[in-house]
Amino acid sequence: MKVLVIGSGGREHALVWKLNQSSYVEKIYCTPGNAGIAKVAECESISVMNTKRLIQYASKNKIDLTIVGPEMPLVAGIVDEFEKNGLKIFGPRRRAAELEGSKVFCKDFMKKYEIPSAQYRTFTDYDKASEFLNYNKGPIVVKADGLAAGKGAIVCQNLEQSSKALDLIMKDRAFGSAGEKVVIEEMLQGSEVSIMALCDGENLVYMLPSQDHKRIFDNDQGPNTGGMGAYAPTPCMTEEMLKTIKTTVMEPTLKGMQAEGRPYKGVLYAGLMLTDDGPKVLEYNCRFGDPETQVVLPMAESDLVKVLMASIDGNLNDIDWKNRKRGRSLCGSCFRRLSRAV
Repeated sequence: MKVLVIGSGGREHALVWKLNQSSYVEKIYCTPGNAGIAKVAECESISVMNTKRLIQYASKNKIDLTIVGPEMPLVAGIVDEFEKNGLKIFGPRRRAAELEGSKVFCKDFMKKYEIPSAQYRTFTDYDKASEFLNYNKGPIVVKADGLAAGKGAIVCQNLEQSSKALDLIMKDRAFGSAGEKVVIEEMLQGSEVSIMALCDGENLVYMLPSQDHKRIFDNDQGPNTGGMGAYAPTPCMTEEMLKTIKTTVMEPTLKGMQAEGRPYKGVLYAGLMLTDDGPKVLEYNCRFGDPETQVVLPMAESDLVKVLMASIDGNLNDIDWKNRKRGRSLCGSCFRRLSRAV
């Protein structure tokens, strides 16, 4: 098979690295790629958002499977367009990817299908949101509705911080149109974990649970960002807890999306907080996590191509995802943090 990976970061490098181990793969392409990826794959400088050129490139090179790394092209509908052109691609369609593309849709969906999450309110009017904050001074989380590269969820300890966060999102438009709506929700306490599952619309295959570091400064003092490192497996995740997450979060999510006429194929990635009241969803992502992918894939024994093809074809019920039984995986930035601490 000829396989194309769309993206240019560490996540995509990890995907290419894992694909290179597959007996199904003849050649790997990556757009736009990076210097490290270029040692393994043929790279072409095409923007991840230039769907027309990506389709032309995939057709010209007779690509058998395309894997999308970043969330933006998925939310924009790249899977829909590839499928219209008869090209096999791994990832959720546009309407399914709205789970990540809109925090408002996500929260309303969880409320409708009784999936445990934080209490929340949504606002399109700045003055009404500001008034709400005056009566809910914190700790609280203010979130931009749309995509913000992992920076749109701002944790606030008091009214001053939450007011600044609201101004940043709705007045200053730091995240552009993503700030036209905001979600204001209670701040959950506990350990945060990442669960990634491969989906074929009806079935789920679970990858190894992981944990990432979101804050940009030492001692978790800075604001959230896309991720400052990750490791897997995480010791706070027990078999009993994972079973609870499967039955109360992951399975109801897949069934709910099916009921909404948005069948979900691809990676369903839930960021969860393990609270005293049980696991609660912080957010969904519609793609492989970054930096989680960099630590989960090295722990996997299964052939990635075989599993992705089963997801696309609706045959995941025949797949058993296998992980290494011993060891722990750390991504580069997490390793550097640990080295500094030592």
